[in-house]
Amino acid sequence: MPAAGSRPAFVEPETVELGLEGKVAIVTGASRGIGAAIARELGREGCALSLSARSLDALGTLAEDLRAGGSRVLVRAGDLREADEPAQLIEATLAELGRVDVVVANAGATKRGDFLALTDEDWQDGFALKLFAHVRLIRAAWPHLVETGGSVLSIAGVGGRTPGAEFAIGGSVNAAILSLGKALAARGVADGVQVNVVNPGPIRTDRLRTRIRTAAESDGVDDEEAALRLAAELGVARFGEPEEVASLVAYVVSPRGRFLHGALIDVDGGQTRTI
Repeated sequence: MPAAGSRPAFVEPETVELGLEGKVAIVTGASRGIGAAIARELGREGCALSLSARSLDALGTLAEDLRAGGSRVLVRAGDLREADEPAQLIEATLAELGRVDVVVANAGATKRGDFLALTDEDWQDGFALKLFAHVRLIRAAWPHLVETGGSVLSIAGVGGRTPGAEFAIGGSVNAAILSLGKALAARGVADGVQVNVVNPGPIRTDRLRTRIRTAAESDGVDDEEAALRLAAELGVARFGEPEEVASLVAYVVSPRGRFLHGALIDVDGGQTRTI
């Protein structure tokens, strides 16, 4: 019998037909973590995929796996912070895959640290990819999403709703993404484009594993103990898995999730307790 207050571990779900067969989805930051999991899930559901990240090697490996499963895949390695890259990604997607139905704006990580130690360059870099690059990408994709009645889904983070002292940049960027989502959703009502934002909490990615290792070294404990302490500090029973975020994303952008619009969805194991 599980201990009181425990939660069941993640179990890989069976594939569910969500009505995404033949759709074309762009996923940024697709080379690893949540982005790679989203690409795999959308591929399983029948989407053709346009995948963007800075690492060609990692994208290539993912694309090979997806193609082996029958997916059509376009890979574009580039830096979305460059002003022309977002529009070029849209153009390449249209040329290769013919349409755009879904944009998953996932790329971008921000630097943690003491506010007084964070430089102007740290702040500029934090906003450059996660916010401004995706503003350009969504703007370039929007007319094509209007044609297809498509969907925009941004991956932000719970720090945008409950900022922390060590997460000033990330909290600020994520809060901006939440506000952008609401603004675009208002436009989307008139244009027939669905817009939502998903806020992951502590998800077991390379970034979280690095945070756990750093805490373990600082506290002189092993990784398992450091993970337990961090989970307790965050007020969650366990960490999430990238596949859990991916399953939610696939549902939201599918016809089954269409009535979700302008939603800010926390997937965080109960970490966020604000109303």
